[in-house]
Amino acid sequence: MGAGPGRPKGVPNKTTMALKEMILGALDKKGGMDYLVDQADKNPVAFMSLVGKVLPMTIQGTGDDGTITVEIRRFGPGNSA
Repeated sequence: MGAGPGRPKGVPNKTTMALKEMILGALDKKGGMDYLVDQADKNPVAFMSLVGKVLPMTIQGTGDDGTITVEIRRFGPGNSA
C-alpha cells in the first residue's frame, strides 16, 4: 500500500509540537526543575502521574542476565533523597 497524502510517519504534528513548546515555556517561566520539585511535595499523585508519562515503557537490565535492581525511596517531610 503506497503512502497517501499527509505527513510522513514519524514526523510530529505541528499542533502537538506547538503545544509541547508552550508547556515547556510555561514550565521555564515557573522555575523549571525547582517548580517541579515543589509540585512533587505539594501534589505527589499528580507528579507521579507525570513521571509515569515520561519514563520509558520498556526497561532492560544491563547485567549479564538482564536483571534490574529497583530501589524505592520515599520523598517527603522527614525523608531525604
